[in-house]
Amino acid sequence: MSLKNFKASKQLTLDNLPIIQPKQSIKPIQKKEIIIVEIQTVIREDELALKVGFKLCPSKYSFSKVMLDLSFDNQQIISQLIGVPQGPLSADELELPLVLDMKGMAAGTYLIRVEMYELWSDGEKLSFTQKEVIVQYVPETRVSRLIKIPIVKSFGAPSLTVVFESDKNIYREIEETMKKESESKRDEW
Repeated sequence: MSLKNFKASKQLTLDNLPIIQPKQSIKPIQKKEIIIVEIQTVIREDELALKVGFKLCPSKYSFSKVMLDLSFDNQQIISQLIGVPQGPLSADELELPLVLDMKGMAAGTYLIRVEMYELWSDGEKLSFTQKEVIVQYVPETRVSRLIKIPIVKSFGAPSLTVVFESDKNIYREIEETMKKESESKRDEW
């Protein structure tokens, strides 16, 4: 056998490992955040309609529940837990309509602040964001009594899940009843 016909083994050993360059195409991890895109206001007769548009980054799948705090002239009027829909038909950009009952409110300039965040188990606010809008309110009807802050007339939209504490209790009771029924049926078998 001649040396010309002898080929080196293609099997890798510790002394002939190929040099591998690290990949430069590693994508940076996008920071998890909530972005309030806009707050639209429409003044109606004795009502102030708000539409809060927000975006969940990097996507809706990074969030499950978002807290919304609404303040009117530096007084919090509502704090609500919003369940983020996870289905394939929902989008990363969502709108939340709110209607404030303005009966009895005096004409004037009011500051509306929307705060959104993800609430951690120990009370820490993650992905906190806020946006303010100034509204020049002129009532279309006159009411003799004047109030300091409006009442939230409606909250939520069909595309969002709003969880009220009273609803949680009802669902909890239904779940307990169903468990008891299934346990009693299991004993009959």
